[in-house]
Amino acid sequence: MKPRFLTGLLSLLMPAMVLAGEYDLTVDRVKIDTGDFVKEGIGYNGASPGPVMRFKEGENVRINVTNNLDEMTSIHWHGLILPFNQDGVPGISFPGIKPGETFTYEFPIQQAGTYWFHSHSGFQEPDGAYGAIVIEPEGREPFRYDREYVVQLTDKHPHSGDRIMRNLKMMPDYYNREQQTVGEFFSDVSENGLMNTVRDRMAWGDMRMMKADVEDLQGFTGLINGKGPEQNWTGLFEPGERIRLRFINSSAMTYFDIRIPGLDMTVVQADGNNVQPVNVDEFRIGVAETYDVIVHPKDEQAYTIFAESMGRSGYARATLAPEEGMEAAVPQLRDPARLTMADMSGMPGMDHGNMAGMDHGDMDMNSSEGMSGMDHSNMEGMDHGSMAMGKGGQSDPFYAKGSGLVPTAANGGKFLSYADLKAQDPLYEDREPTREIELRLTGNMERYTWSINGVKYEDADPIRLKYGERVRFKFVNETMMTHPMHLHGMWSILDVGADQWNPIKHTVSVQPGTTVYMETEVDAPGQWAFHCHLSYHAAAGMFRKVIVEGGPESTQAKTDVIAKDGGEV
Repeated sequence: MKPRFLTGLLSLLMPAMVLAGEYDLTVDRVKIDTGDFVKEGIGYNGASPGPVMRFKEGENVRINVTNNLDEMTSIHWHGLILPFNQDGVPGISFPGIKPGETFTYEFPIQQAGTYWFHSHSGFQEPDGAYGAIVIEPEGREPFRYDREYVVQLTDKHPHSGDRIMRNLKMMPDYYNREQQTVGEFFSDVSENGLMNTVRDRMAWGDMRMMKADVEDLQGFTGLINGKGPEQNWTGLFEPGERIRLRFINSSAMTYFDIRIPGLDMTVVQADGNNVQPVNVDEFRIGVAETYDVIVHPKDEQAYTIFAESMGRSGYARATLAPEEGMEAAVPQLRDPARLTMADMSGMPGMDHGNMAGMDHGDMDMNSSEGMSGMDHSNMEGMDHGSMAMGKGGQSDPFYAKGSGLVPTAANGGKFLSYADLKAQDPLYEDREPTREIELRLTGNMERYTWSINGVKYEDADPIRLKYGERVRFKFVNETMMTHPMHLHGMWSILDVGADQWNPIKHTVSVQPGTTVYMETEVDAPGQWAFHCHLSYHAAAGMFRKVIVEGGPESTQAKTDVIAKDGGEV
């Protein structure tokens, strides 16, 4: 993969480049059959998911996108490094693609690996407008395999994206089917005692939260490559082959825990970037992330690819087999996940020494900032050192330290952690950041509003960066939800304390009550989006525009044109 200090000049050189690949995509109304229900949705070239687009590192591509809808559309090339005006975000990168119009994207392929593309207009992505990208490297891979498959996950819901958003605004727990039961209360009493259980329930009630708030959206059917569990997408193999599985989580809202009973997995890429191989039994894939794994089935039998939602409310299933029609056992869903007060231990204003008996009388339950109305005005004085990871911090930024969300492999084996990820080859020199920017992830579950630093997107000023600087972002999650934060156009160097071997990602998950650091080499002029990749969180305000100032003058001029043009995000 090449450093991108010339990215800003590429758009100037584009007309003179020889295009090695030209592709046509149509954006269409489609029928989506999950095996559980059939619904109208949006797809590409007549299907959802769209085609697997295959590029080669070093080529220059032209993609003609024709909008057959009766509404505006767009395509964002998730994780691809390209000129900002090709990034596909209406109102930030370009105005969007009008009905009946064909828009041509042109950009160089400067990387290799597994990525994906999706609409950045309204709720078209959760309604089916997504597809996969596979980029072949210029040189040899640092690992070998005999065949490969894309394994693209999503959470398909019977309701349209617009209807889901209306229902969440009306009743935030509208889709929560895992509410605590009377039986669970008595079980807790038996384990913890009556008074402790009552105090615990009261504490959660005072915070206007529920232990079951692990997922906003339940009642979905999990799909793999567009097929539901009963439809059983199947990838064939010859025993003894090494198979590369390119996992992509294209869900609107769902984190999946993935395992293949009977097979070990070796993780070789994260978000398209090679990592030092890690052998695991199970891994969690956040919304918008990609992981490439190698499996080596030696026996002539079927194996189930089982992707279980983080909240244990649903699953996707597929099969690897020597012949069509073969199946393996499908595991049962594990018990629903529950948040604990330990998961909330990063929340400001809480007495974590005696959480169940804490006094909530001084909490501002009407504040628009923070979590479910809590007053976070004392945030600046809060010491988050105990939650931090990376330089001087803890080793695992992905998982909260309470029992509610810490995953364990089904067979007691190895569960992948962010701390396990080390870059195969550093992309950048390890240097000190020029400054730090704190981004508090905030929200109010009762009103279903989500924000950054207590301010929703429409009320916020852009984040301004200087071309050539290295910025350290500090994410402080003040909510009960996990947020996959995605910065467009520039790599996110996740600080796991490995210095120059820190992994390079495009999406970073931040667990409840934790602080996570990432650094960014600001080497891409223009305007970029920065947001939570949970579709309904981004739409409800957890979104920012990033403006990179400086760099090639012509790029800055184009930025000014886009800014004046405006459009819908």
